[in-house]
Amino acid sequence: MAPSEKQYLLSLARRTLEQYFDEKTIIEVEEEYMPSFILREKRGVFVTLTKHGELRGCMGNLEAGKVLYQAIVENVLAAALFDPRFPPVSQEELPQIKIEISILSEIKKITGLETPEQLLAYLEKKQPGLVIKTLTYPIREATFLPQVWQDVPEPEEFLNNLCLKAGLPADYWKDLKKVELWEYTTETFQEGEELDKIKG
Repeated sequence: MAPSEKQYLLSLARRTLEQYFDEKTIIEVEEEYMPSFILREKRGVFVTLTKHGELRGCMGNLEAGKVLYQAIVENVLAAALFDPRFPPVSQEELPQIKIEISILSEIKKITGLETPEQLLAYLEKKQPGLVIKTLTYPIREATFLPQVWQDVPEPEEFLNNLCLKAGLPADYWKDLKKVELWEYTTETFQEGEELDKIKG
């Protein structure tokens, strides 16, 4: 994605929040002013909000159900207002909020791993975004974006925390017959970075 496209999406996310808090309306996007057709593609997207370096909200879609700009508008509002882990962001907080956008690759099922040890070795090498999903009712599902590896670099701890996020026992992942695991990569960028130097 070109620097101009990244900057457009970050600006769109920021303007979405500002307009919502100022006017209690949701921004309307005019496609003819977009820098590229790529912003009209359907992609999985997560929007992460931080405040002073700490997580303040994160919401997104694993599946490519919305065109990119619509997904940004919906998910930045959801991250600010509806992340159940946090109280809603207030208008007074906006100057301290930093916006990060992660655009997802196609999600691929991890196959061919028969033991927990094989899974740990695979994840240590690749460090992908990861989805865990139970194969029995009630269905539980959770994901960690690839950047979570920066804070949780050990694969076993990563999996334990992912299971807990899904409402499962921490060691549930060890029985590979009970879960599906899916991987993905992201192109991630945030406010305040030199966008022409960002690697996908």
